[in-house]
Amino acid sequence: MTTYSDDVLGRARVTDNADLHAYYDKLARLDAGALWTIANKIEPWFPQPESVPVKWSYQELRPLVLEALRLVSGDDAGRRVVALYNPRRRDIAATVGLLYSGLQIMGPGESMTAHRHQAAALRFVLEGTGAWTIVDGQKLKVGPRDFAITPNWTWHEHGNEGDDGPVIWQDGLDIPLVNAFDAGFYEVHPDVYQKQEGITNSSLHVYGAGQLRPFGDTWHKNHSPLLAYPWEPTYEALLNAAEATDGSPYDGIIMEYSNPLTGGSVMPTMSAHMQLLRPGESTLAHRQVGSKIYTAAKGSGTSVVAGQRIDWTEGDIFCVPSWAWHEHANASRSDDACLFSFNDFPVMRALGFFREEAYPDNDGHQPVG
Repeated sequence: MTTYSDDVLGRARVTDNADLHAYYDKLARLDAGALWTIANKIEPWFPQPESVPVKWSYQELRPLVLEALRLVSGDDAGRRVVALYNPRRRDIAATVGLLYSGLQIMGPGESMTAHRHQAAALRFVLEGTGAWTIVDGQKLKVGPRDFAITPNWTWHEHGNEGDDGPVIWQDGLDIPLVNAFDAGFYEVHPDVYQKQEGITNSSLHVYGAGQLRPFGDTWHKNHSPLLAYPWEPTYEALLNAAEATDGSPYDGIIMEYSNPLTGGSVMPTMSAHMQLLRPGESTLAHRQVGSKIYTAAKGSGTSVVAGQRIDWTEGDIFCVPSWAWHEHANASRSDDACLFSFNDFPVMRALGFFREEAYPDNDGHQPVG
């Protein structure tokens, strides 16, 4: 019997026998092993992610997120978050690949204490009008569909200064990645709460013009100096681009939230995008090395991920594992639809791992199982 039957030159294809099994037992007693028994698994022909495509329905999850307000306080929980686990990656608390996401809720008038950690974080607001966060002394006010970042090892705290209901936002962090490198650190602020520096949304006032850069600026950190990206100018930029270009055949009109000083990703380990699908638009399928988490920001539609049909409407979240074919379609013939997404592409590019390819058959569309 040949256990490793990949009968190709240069691949392991050793036939088992009693002597080999005895040999393997001797190695195991010394915490060693024969590489050829696992070589084909750990060096596959192409990526074989453990994660699978999943959709989390906001309509189904929202009542449970709201229930958490009654069951646990923000202080006791640290952060009152419903985590989104990939069924194959619960062991590392991952939503897909080495990315984590969850739904955080804050009640009216609630304020969380300050801390910092090695993991980088981002926020995408789903509902509520009183949300704020303080990042290294800068207070940011954010509303529905706004995007904000909390770079790694920055002091941060959150709250809801509104009085008309809770705030729910989506968290995105690279916690599984940090833990995979055994690089995690966590620290509580010595004063419990930060002292605000400057005016609210100061980074937006200084760096939000996009095409204009402060003369003589000395910013030197490896993340964007712009910490909040409001929805209104983002959507306007997408609409303007839709008038001037056909966009991407794989993503429609898509734009990356960027560091205004470098044009690069907002943080070294995670990038984020907003894309617009015009009425009735259907994209072609492609795949990339890297994991992605999508949130339906506006409208409704359908995506096909690794042959699995995923119908989504506003607030729904779904994931695309690395090297999985994916394509999108806007279900409406009269209104546009928008998808927010974040990914680990900056890591893949920095390590020289990133690659991308188009689906070659069936006029660019994958079959749906």
